[in-house]
Amino acid sequence: MLESAEVGHRISKTEYEREEPKLREALLAAQWSLSRSVTGPVLLIVSGVEGGGRGETANKLTEWMDPRHIRVVAFGPRSGDELVRPLPWRYWRALPPKGRVGIFMNAWYNEALAAHLSGLSSEERLELQLESIRHHERMLVEEGLVLLKFWIHLSRKDQKARLERLEKDPRTRWRVTRRDWEAWRLYSKSHALWEHVLRESSSGEAPWCVVEGTDDHYRSLTVGRILLDAMRGVIAAKGARATVRTITPTAPSVIDNVRLIRELDLSKTLSARRYDHDLEEYQGELARHTRHKRFAKRSLILVFEGVDAAGKGGAVRRVTAALDARQYVTVPVAAPTDEERAHPYLWRFWRHVPPLGGITIFDRSWYGRVLVERVEGFATPADWMRAYDEINQFEEQLTKGGAIVVKFWLQISQAEQLRRFRAREKVAFKQFKITTDDWRNRKKWGAYEKAVADMVDRTSTEIAPWTLVEAEDKKYARVKILKTIVTSLEAALG
Repeated sequence: MLESAEVGHRISKTEYEREEPKLREALLAAQWSLSRSVTGPVLLIVSGVEGGGRGETANKLTEWMDPRHIRVVAFGPRSGDELVRPLPWRYWRALPPKGRVGIFMNAWYNEALAAHLSGLSSEERLELQLESIRHHERMLVEEGLVLLKFWIHLSRKDQKARLERLEKDPRTRWRVTRRDWEAWRLYSKSHALWEHVLRESSSGEAPWCVVEGTDDHYRSLTVGRILLDAMRGVIAAKGARATVRTITPTAPSVIDNVRLIRELDLSKTLSARRYDHDLEEYQGELARHTRHKRFAKRSLILVFEGVDAAGKGGAVRRVTAALDARQYVTVPVAAPTDEERAHPYLWRFWRHVPPLGGITIFDRSWYGRVLVERVEGFATPADWMRAYDEINQFEEQLTKGGAIVVKFWLQISQAEQLRRFRAREKVAFKQFKITTDDWRNRKKWGAYEKAVADMVDRTSTEIAPWTLVEAEDKKYARVKILKTIVTSLEAALG
């Protein structure tokens, strides 16, 4: 793959001066159409040999195009907030929205390569990283993002010549660093690794484009033309994929898994006296665990899902009553905003991942895709079926980053839900809790029950299991939730 780039492609100054204005004009026109169509986005991963002209390539693209709709992000060693959050967090935050072009310098590949070359990553670890990268890129593409990956390559001889030429010119001397020369010395050792990584991470939906970096004119025009073709393809494809608003899910469920929900013993109760005792005990335990010095190296993510009127809000308040207000944030999840719809689905949740020592409480969550979006037909069966795997991968990344993920489904009977709905309508300060959507959702009880059973069956993992909460009696439910959180913290913190 890399040898094919070492051919000596060159473009004369005359040809460049003839082609560059035409390409620039076409790029601006395509970029304007892309922004107007609100499709894409288009993301370029620019990586390659040190000193090969990656930075110059990115700078040339931003010079040719409208800077309002293109953003370059250069990823170096992790620092600041990046050090206390899972590895993917910084990449998710930087993703461009629909209608925009983003350029990532190195991104996730640089971390994998650097760790392996420095001896911090084994062969097995590298393969796991590459598998994770393939999964991540496939998910982004399936969400509508157009991914272009460029490896700017130089032979060892050309790399040395380029570094020496840059060093001799006072105007470009600053571009050459000690790191560049160190990379040149490690070239022979690195070459086989580059070949392996590019081969294993080049896929049908996200192939690598290896571009020779010897000639600046050739490199810039080549990358620009590929980007132009990609933007034109996105614009032309708009409307080809019809947006389906009402869909009848056809994917099969696991036979009889609805028993997970239907066979819950909703008669469980707790006396007022026992409730007061247990509430104080577990709130105290929760406070001690989250203030312990060992918790500073972990984080806590609580997910609350459940039937409408099952008592999620009351349960959350009993949890937060035991926490330091500076330590936690509660994220109520509603219909996505325009900004959230312009990004891949999980982007809106990655934004709220807590730092080490922090706590995030999700009142509804990323499970909306396999619940309300599935039942109401806002997502195609293909979208919500692949979401199970994407969610499991997401939660695995969270736990690898130090998070303790605790998930609750609160269940009540249809009769109890009806009683609570009617009670809310009679109390002025509770009337905001009952909407026409709540009444409409009651008519789809069976569909939601099936979706919940599938969700639990397919996303209750060893690292992030579901806890089903019998919530007919609010006192019992609140204590069970607090006790589960405490038990999870004890197991994680030791």
